[in-house]
Amino acid sequence: MSPKNHKVRVGISIGDFNGIGPEIIMKSLKDKTITDFFTPIIFGSGKLFTYQKNIFKLNLNFNYITETSQAQNGKLNMLNLVKDNSNVELGKPTEESTKMAIDSLEAATEALMKGEIDVLVTAPINKDEMMKMGFKHAGHTGYFEEKFNKKGLMFLVTDGLKVAVSTHHIPISQVAESISKEKIKKQIKALNQTLIEDLSISKPKIAVLGLNPHSGDGGVIGNEEIEIISPAIKELSDQGILAFGPFPADSFFQPSKYQSFDAVLAMYHDQGLAPFKTLAYEEGVNYTAGLPFIRTSPDHGVAYDIAGKNIADEQSFMEAIFMAIKIFKNRSDYKEMMANRLQLRRIPSDNGIDEDLPVESEM
Repeated sequence: MSPKNHKVRVGISIGDFNGIGPEIIMKSLKDKTITDFFTPIIFGSGKLFTYQKNIFKLNLNFNYITETSQAQNGKLNMLNLVKDNSNVELGKPTEESTKMAIDSLEAATEALMKGEIDVLVTAPINKDEMMKMGFKHAGHTGYFEEKFNKKGLMFLVTDGLKVAVSTHHIPISQVAESISKEKIKKQIKALNQTLIEDLSISKPKIAVLGLNPHSGDGGVIGNEEIEIISPAIKELSDQGILAFGPFPADSFFQPSKYQSFDAVLAMYHDQGLAPFKTLAYEEGVNYTAGLPFIRTSPDHGVAYDIAGKNIADEQSFMEAIFMAIKIFKNRSDYKEMMANRLQLRRIPSDNGIDEDLPVESEM
């Protein structure tokens, strides 16, 4: 089946079930026509979701399966990881909800790596509680980097604003020592390639923010811009990548400025995510760019304070689903285009012997 006709298999990990994960998952799938667009496979528990769908008065029917090969198009597939009832205590993490969050993430990731699902959408997790139970990473990004053995880039995306961060979940005191010219070059290259392959932007323009207030004020408030960031931008610009900056972060996120660029690379978590979540909170998607597999998530957390109150907004989770599908199709189209870019045709040579020569295909 060609990628254009392929119904994308969307794996879903449930996050902490005492937060809003199951609620936003089910609300995203409540429209009976949703399975016309993709095939969902939830890595969770049928009894847990039945209990919670009754709380939220949602009319959903699940197709219960024990392995991904049993998933059916046109149905909401629930891969049962747990057969027993779950002890739900909405609004607070428990050992049981944390363990299932880990089990769901690991099972879904394994399926992704085996090609049993096409993309993975992750519901919010409680990082602190998971680390107490032996989970090694302070977030999804580090986990996927280890599993896929490749550095990823935390990339927050909407149609109108796209922000990546150079450093992820680390203390502010460690940010300056965690950036380098080579690291920033690699990240800008990865971001540039992501914009081309995954988001179909042919010649992306990338803005790079400074680390220090006022981008260092010429060295008065720090030298990272002069010694690290500017040289990285200059070297990439010489290679044809449209990177610009470093720009002072305090004044950059005005519409007249950020809308002139296709994406932004911020130096640390809050520098990029604070303005992003202010400008695009409900529709924002967290995408782990630069990896061989596609993973997205909503741009919010477990929200224990509203868990069980039936007021959680599913828009960001729905955006995460459809962004993952869009990226999958864009990647497929890009690979097909590159594969067909050079094709062989037979032309007669002067000596009368036909030869195979590569020529540019007509696009």
